[in-house]
Amino acid sequence: MSVDLHNPIYNPPRVPFISIVHQDEGFLVLDKPSGLLSVPGRDPALADSLATRVQKQFPSAQMINRLDKDTSGIVLVSLNKKVHAAIASQFESRTTRKIYKAIVWGDVKGEDGEIDLPLALDQDNKPRHRVDYADGRPAQTQWHVLERLPLPSTRLELRPLTGRTHQLRVHMKAIGHPILGDEFYAESEALAASGRLLLHAEELGFTHPDGGDVTFRVLAPF
Repeated sequence: MSVDLHNPIYNPPRVPFISIVHQDEGFLVLDKPSGLLSVPGRDPALADSLATRVQKQFPSAQMINRLDKDTSGIVLVSLNKKVHAAIASQFESRTTRKIYKAIVWGDVKGEDGEIDLPLALDQDNKPRHRVDYADGRPAQTQWHVLERLPLPSTRLELRPLTGRTHQLRVHMKAIGHPILGDEFYAESEALAASGRLLLHAEELGFTHPDGGDVTFRVLAPF
């Protein structure tokens, strides 16, 4: 299986149109399905996205965070500028608490660890990213083994301490355990093992604009 980066096939899921996990006066918590862009692309063929769908129902909605097209899970959307600034600043200062679930290729050695590898855009293979010690930006990911599976494969809990593009995907590939179904970073058996990227943003915690900590959780569908 190969991916044409210049002529991608985009066939986003139609149902559900949007999935609202939580709604209050200032923001929405959404469950983004795998295969749907967070925001529209430049090409008119990439116009369908979580952002454009939400704005049809909530015209003032603005994305606070984003997920890769093929990653599923929790996305926050603000409904006014004050709330947007209050929550977005927590992402910028890295005070939000993010937990992902993933299934990766191979039997990961050990039970816990941290990956500290700088990342940069791979200029020759956009939109892929790569480990780059010379020009990369710092990136850290904590991992914990949840279950060892046949194939062989391993179910992991991943906690990104930074928020670089494709961070979890590149970090897992870099240690020899690409995420199953990853069309950018997995190859052969690891790519063919799943019809979708097995990466899900399961939990997100932050300080509510009205005060107090809140945590939202959407279980991984795999």
